[in-house]
Amino acid sequence: MTKQTPRENGPFADLAPAGTEPALLTPGPLTTSMRTKESMLRDWGSWDDDFKAISKEIRIRLVDMCDGGEDYDCALMQGSGSFSVEAMLSSFIPKEGSKTLLLMNGAYGQRSKKTMDYLGRDYVELDKGDYLPPMPNEVADILDNDPAISHVVLVHCETSSGILNPLKEISDVVVAKGRKLLVDSMSAFGAVPLSVKDIPFEAMVSSANKCIEGVPGFGFIVAKKSALEAAKGNSHSLALDVHDQWAHMNKTGQWRFTPPTHTVVAFLEALYQHEEEGNVEGRHGRYLNNRQVLVKGMRELGFETLLEDRWLSPIITTFFCPAHKNFDFATFYAEIKKEGYIIYPGKLTVVDSFRVGNIGQLFEEDMNGVLAAMKKACASMGVDDCSPPAEALEQRKLQA
Repeated sequence: MTKQTPRENGPFADLAPAGTEPALLTPGPLTTSMRTKESMLRDWGSWDDDFKAISKEIRIRLVDMCDGGEDYDCALMQGSGSFSVEAMLSSFIPKEGSKTLLLMNGAYGQRSKKTMDYLGRDYVELDKGDYLPPMPNEVADILDNDPAISHVVLVHCETSSGILNPLKEISDVVVAKGRKLLVDSMSAFGAVPLSVKDIPFEAMVSSANKCIEGVPGFGFIVAKKSALEAAKGNSHSLALDVHDQWAHMNKTGQWRFTPPTHTVVAFLEALYQHEEEGNVEGRHGRYLNNRQVLVKGMRELGFETLLEDRWLSPIITTFFCPAHKNFDFATFYAEIKKEGYIIYPGKLTVVDSFRVGNIGQLFEEDMNGVLAAMKKACASMGVDDCSPPAEALEQRKLQA
């Protein structure tokens, strides 16, 4: 008997060639360009000067992207985005003498809360539920009534609902009240403008596999140099110590521990493409057009968005599941995947929903393609009315 290779009989047996795989209409990981994929076809030594130069250039470009100038610097951190969020919270919020206001309106705000519980840091919360935005006047009232609060944490784009939170307005309040702002811009940085000239955050965290269109493997923290210096000794973790990582990179040019070399190189290639597209403005324009095409087409099919138009982000959009008795999300998902598109289940607690991302190497033709796939999937299930249940629309009225 001829011995078969893993490719012939293993999990990769039916793998489509690169560039022909299903499009990922998700909040990340996401569809990447062929140039980004091909950049990973070489091995690198993490200690080598060529690789150290790549890490340095990435850090400089990320600081420049938010107009950080000489006052800000960047630390790169291995792991998923949540690793970097935990690193930020543990490193920039002191163990003693601090109190944090957590602004929550979805799963990722809740994840920060859970992280703070693990860290044992003192906090209070403003929880707006699944999709209502925290408002500046609410934040001002809480800060006025609790002078012990030293830090405020906000998710820039809450992808469990797709809402783009009012970061600038909240930042203005935090600065006016003399508190420090920590921003989780995981799913927005690189496509939604974020300049320290307008939003002088203490620290901001994001990830390689989001709007800059790299692949998973590391995150990054852009922060005031003064905050990075003050972070020494705060972290609960050796691996997630932002100060130590930053200081080591500045001293040696290297990561403290083995970096995801292929992911790092792919990210620099993705940064080059980001610049070619017109930087943040260009990326924002394409994503916004994707969303507009998608939302218009979905409404024509009878679907309803969770959010009112003013709260829709250019990143991901949440739609209510139809009330029709024949609608089944698992079947809907599978039928769409057959047509070459992968979407995302919802994360709401009140009503059933699903999410469709606009980010990654996706264009108007991809939006039209997934719309056609959804129309076909509904027809195959016998769903001729895609309107949501009445309670879903009642929930949406709360946004008014």
